[in-house]
Amino acid sequence: METRVAVMSIIVENSNSVEQINSYLHDYGEFIIGRMGIPYKERKINIISIAIDAPQDTVSALSGKIGKLDGVSVKTAFSSVISHE
Repeated sequence: METRVAVMSIIVENSNSVEQINSYLHDYGEFIIGRMGIPYKERKINIISIAIDAPQDTVSALSGKIGKLDGVSVKTAFSSVISHE
């Protein structure tokens, strides 16, 4: 299986979407290296960073699911390092 390391940056403006984001992250938990969440109370948003090592289509699927949620923006950056496991 060919995997790539990527970082997903998620901005959550609608707190009603947080539960669904957490559910998606749980579903893809086997691929997640680490996660950091920052509540920005002054702006009433949450900022989440996810480090993930997975096949590119898996990363894209997770990003797509999260990006379709109301009030959520997501951007993904892929490393050029490819692992063959």
